[in-house]
Amino acid sequence: METLLSQIADALLARRQTLATAESCTGGLVGALLTGLPGSSAWYLGGIVAYANALKTRLLGVGPDLLGAHGAVSLETARAMAEGARAATHADFAVSLTGIAGPAGGTPEKPVGLVYIGVAAPHGTATFKHHFSGSRADIRNAAAEAALRHLLDALRA
Repeated sequence: METLLSQIADALLARRQTLATAESCTGGLVGALLTGLPGSSAWYLGGIVAYANALKTRLLGVGPDLLGAHGAVSLETARAMAEGARAATHADFAVSLTGIAGPAGGTPEKPVGLVYIGVAAPHGTATFKHHFSGSRADIRNAAAEAALRHLLDALRA
């Protein structure tokens, strides 16, 4: 994980660009990992933990109609969260996560372990669907690592 974080830091520093996060199911874990790296204040602006839909709407600009049509756990919401975090913070990049970490709360359509990730970048926004297994902690940790890997891919694009 340290190598991944260092690669993200190096890429942002080299580009003189910034990053923000928008997290739901990970509850700030990605932000905590990023700020665990010395010097992260040079490129990490901060994050929004929007667990409730009302905060997704108020702080990230995720439309109530979008949430009604697709739900909080969807590619559409992950996209809107990432774009909303980027707009709210004026960051160059933003990463978002929304999902069901369990152990309860899943449905046949949206099972426990389903996580959507969004990466908003100057060149556009990409979204990703993952299904992780294990405990709540396992799912949250795997989601955070996947989000960071997708971010690094976007930084290399």
